[in-house]
Amino acid sequence: MYMRISIELQADRALSGAANPGCRLLSAGALLQRKQSPTSEKPPERRLAGRSACPTKQSSLRTHTGRIGAIALLGLLGAAGLAAQDRPLPGGSINVKFPDNSPVAVLSMAAGPSSVTSRGAAMALDLHLSLSLRNISQSQIRGITLRVVAQELTIGGKGSVSYPSLHIGPGETFPARIDMQLMRPTQALNGPLVEVNLDGVLFADLSFFGPDRLNSKRTMTAWEMEAQRDREYFKRVLSQNGAPGLQQAVLDSLTRQAERPRLDARVVRGGPAVSSAAPSAEHTQQFAFLQFPDSPVAPVSGWARVAGNEARGPSVQVVNNSNRVVKYVELGWLVRDKSGRQYLAASLPVADPDLILRPGQTARVVQDTALKLSHEGQPVDIQGLTGFVSQVEFADGKMWVPTRRNLEDGSLMGLIAPSAEEQRLTDLYRKRGLNALVEELKKY
Repeated sequence: MYMRISIELQADRALSGAANPGCRLLSAGALLQRKQSPTSEKPPERRLAGRSACPTKQSSLRTHTGRIGAIALLGLLGAAGLAAQDRPLPGGSINVKFPDNSPVAVLSMAAGPSSVTSRGAAMALDLHLSLSLRNISQSQIRGITLRVVAQELTIGGKGSVSYPSLHIGPGETFPARIDMQLMRPTQALNGPLVEVNLDGVLFADLSFFGPDRLNSKRTMTAWEMEAQRDREYFKRVLSQNGAPGLQQAVLDSLTRQAERPRLDARVVRGGPAVSSAAPSAEHTQQFAFLQFPDSPVAPVSGWARVAGNEARGPSVQVVNNSNRVVKYVELGWLVRDKSGRQYLAASLPVADPDLILRPGQTARVVQDTALKLSHEGQPVDIQGLTGFVSQVEFADGKMWVPTRRNLEDGSLMGLIAPSAEEQRLTDLYRKRGLNALVEELKKY
């Protein structure tokens, strides 16, 4: 299963996996209990291969009463003077809470080796949860996002985990893992320590269920459109060039995935970014842009302040070239080092949550954020910036994402992370061979 994890963290935080725009590096801080009859027959669990497509850390069936868990936790933490020590999460600490009309039911939950550590006036929760879920709708599920909350107002107190590129039919069960660390004050001990909620479910027809507090509908719809795009590409190769052509396309993809340059990034909110260069070295660097002919929105001009391996305050003006109203735009952000090598540094989402961009109008995509970039432990001396439109949402909820031709013509295939679906299909080839991949593509 391909998982994307996000935790709301404080400023000056290290982030790995920066080359994946799905990680939303520049975003500002980015279960219903259904009892099963003991005699009911369960459909076989759908086993899904898993690895993190976005290793960046970000990210209820109530087991017992939350108050008992909170009291037990006080006992575990002990006197204030004791040294911090990991303790297992007490019973009743986790509450999985889905709405009554949820299309997904929780069959079981296990806290595994989850633990809690006292850190002064706060506690750190190291979560390793395993959920077994069932699709109880009549539609095939393509994606799901879970919201994990230890404390709403505490920095690092909430996160999310998303599973894109799912293929879960009606009645099928599937696993979901939550592996993340969250913080919460020791004083806030009424109720369970952690709540897991359903933020959204995306179906094969792109319909959506859920409160969508995290804009999961937009995010998962874009992922599914990328999945459809890449799946159709492999199907077309198979149709035109047969199994040998498909095999070569898969091998090319695996090579790109292995050789894709990756950056480590540290994000700092606001202020000059000059720790690795003298303040006088900071200068304004103009963006160059990749233009896609079919993109409904085009970047016009933009700049960022650059000093050594640090860039801050990116600002890009975009124009709506379509005849439809746009409410969200996201840009990919490339950096070039002294040797001419390019890296995908981050994604740059529009900052205005109430954006209404009518045909012909312009808007500015701005982030008061600083990025410190390194590659394999060494600072990347930024010599150039390039931007491209990576995602557009229209007022009616429809989405636009770049085509594979756009990515190929812009020389982006070797720079951006492959979609979760492309990873799933190439992993299927790697683990089970060409025939298994051919049979999988014939299902669509």
